[in-house]
Amino acid sequence: MKAIDVHVHPSTREYLVDVWDPEVFAATSRYFKFDLRVRSEDEMADEYRSQQLMAVVLGWDDRTVSGRPAISNDWLAALQRRHSDVFVCFGGVDPWRGREAIQEAERAVRELGLRGFKFQQAAQRFFPSDRRFYPLWQTIQALGVPALFHCGTTGLGAGAPGGLGVKLKYVQPIHVDEVAADFPDLQIIAAHPAWPWQDEMIAIAVHKANVWIDLSGWSPRYFPPELVRELNGRLQDKALFGTDYPFLTPERWLRDFEAIDLEPEVRPKILKENAKRLLGIGGPHPPAPRSALVPSPSRGRGRSGPLSP
Repeated sequence: MKAIDVHVHPSTREYLVDVWDPEVFAATSRYFKFDLRVRSEDEMADEYRSQQLMAVVLGWDDRTVSGRPAISNDWLAALQRRHSDVFVCFGGVDPWRGREAIQEAERAVRELGLRGFKFQQAAQRFFPSDRRFYPLWQTIQALGVPALFHCGTTGLGAGAPGGLGVKLKYVQPIHVDEVAADFPDLQIIAAHPAWPWQDEMIAIAVHKANVWIDLSGWSPRYFPPELVRELNGRLQDKALFGTDYPFLTPERWLRDFEAIDLEPEVRPKILKENAKRLLGIGGPHPPAPRSALVPSPSRGRGRSGPLSP
């Protein structure tokens, strides 16, 4: 295993065809300038296996907003079982579904063996800092698995009139900061370099020991000097290799990663060692939560989100 790609979407029919709205899918494909090919599970696994890479495959559930089916956590669990040498899977739950989301999160980890959860706040139209969702973060913290939140701009609807209704206010990193403060035992992966709030994201990751940054969605050739400097310094133990596959391929990302100015000892941390430590691959998981209690208001004032999606 040369590296662990912590941000991978299925390139199979179950995701690219069954879950995506065709109009959003077309706009996203144009944004990434990439002709997406539907693959089988085996083809996707063999693609990663041939490159000696592991992949964290992410679920998705925005049914309340989109009205479209979610990618099944049962399917993700089966994918993880069939290809356990290359795939670790994170489930998806719809935060607007309240108690149902909590029960599904518990089932996904305790019965299905999934290893975390992925949220895309622009698609799901919610602020993580809205206290209506705190019972869900409480549950995930108690389960001892990470939560991955999209941060920064998104390819969803990019370049289309009105962005097809997708609103970027939900993906500003400061809303994740409140969750990190109020749930200090919840390991949080902030997905993407978080442009245009990159400095805000760096500050949060430096300030909160339980926040990690994945570098997916951008070719490293476009990383600004400020980010590269922090990768060589304060973020070297908290940054994670991620591609956003199939929208950005491992071949492209790794090739461009070789060209940026990083210290030799930093590269293996970003490519593999940090993810191994976070996910407990080849060793223990991160420390068990100290408490599963919802924090009191004195620990964080929270922020209100929209009254409805």
